[in-house]
Amino acid sequence: MGKHKVAIVGYGNIGRFAVDAVQAAPDMELVGVVRRASSLDNPMPPELANIPVVGDIKELNQVDVALLCTPSRSVQENAVKLLAQGINTVDSFDIHQDIVDLRNSLDKEAKKGNAVAIISAGWDPGTNSMLRCLMEFMAPKGITYTNFGPGMSMGHSVAVKALDGVRDALSITIPKGEGVHKRMVYIQVEAGADFADIKEKLLADPYFSKDETHVFEVEDVKQLVDMGHGVTIERKGVSGNTHNQLLKYEMRINNPALTSQIMVASARATFKQEPGAYTLIEVPIINYLYGETDKLIRKFV
Repeated sequence: MGKHKVAIVGYGNIGRFAVDAVQAAPDMELVGVVRRASSLDNPMPPELANIPVVGDIKELNQVDVALLCTPSRSVQENAVKLLAQGINTVDSFDIHQDIVDLRNSLDKEAKKGNAVAIISAGWDPGTNSMLRCLMEFMAPKGITYTNFGPGMSMGHSVAVKALDGVRDALSITIPKGEGVHKRMVYIQVEAGADFADIKEKLLADPYFSKDETHVFEVEDVKQLVDMGHGVTIERKGVSGNTHNQLLKYEMRINNPALTSQIMVASARATFKQEPGAYTLIEVPIINYLYGETDKLIRKFV
C-alpha cells in the first residue's frame, strides 16, 4: 500500500511542526502546504524550499487527507470545502462548547463527499478527552479535575490576535486547582489602537468570558513567548463499591509539537473509518498507530 498523500492547510505554529511530524511518519507523504494568498508574497520560509506551497489545495496533484492547521473559528468553512472534494480532514478545533455542533455538521458533509473528518484532534480537547473517558470507566462514580498549565494557550492567543488593533498577543493559562484557571493575556497593540477598547472586547469573547482574565499591554510579545504547556488530570472516585480510587496523569510538553503529532496520528485513523465525522473518543485507539494489528496487540497487550 502506498503512502497517504498529506497536505497542510495553514502555516502558523501548528503548521510548522506538522511538516516535521508528517515527514517523520513512515506511512505519510507531504505533498504540499496551503497558505493564504497574502503570505505567498512574503519571502518563503527556508524549511519549505523543497515543498510545494500553493494558495489553493486544488493546485496540488493528489491529496488524501488535509491537516487543518488554522484557527478554530475557520475550521468549519475550510473542512466543508475539502470534504466536498472527497478529501479527509483533521483539525484541532478547541472551542469545547461547540464541538458537538461541529461534529454533527461535518458528519453530514463528510458523508456527502464520501470522506472522513476527525475533529478536535489535539491534546485538549483530544487525547486528554480519551484519558478522562478511561478514568471514568475505571471509577464510574467520582469527580475528575483537569488543570492546565502554566503555559501558552495557542487557541486563546490566536483569538486575541484576531481582534482589530492587535499586532501580537500571548495568552498564558495558569491553574488555580480543581479545574479552575485564570488567563494572563499580553497584548502588543498596533500604532494608534486603543488598548482599553481591545481589552473590553477581549473580556467579552467566549474564549475568555468564563475565566478570571488579566490583560496587559507590552512593547514586544515575542520576548515573552514560551511554547511549553502541560496538564494534570486527577480523578478520585469509586470502582464498584470500593471508594478512594485515585487516578492521576501529568505531562509537560511543547504545545504545537504535540498537537501536530496527534493530528498526524488522526490522519492515519481517517483511512480506517467509515465516511462521517468523529471526535477522538469515537475512534478505536489502535487506528491511530502505525503497524500491523497483530504486532501492535503483542506489543501493547
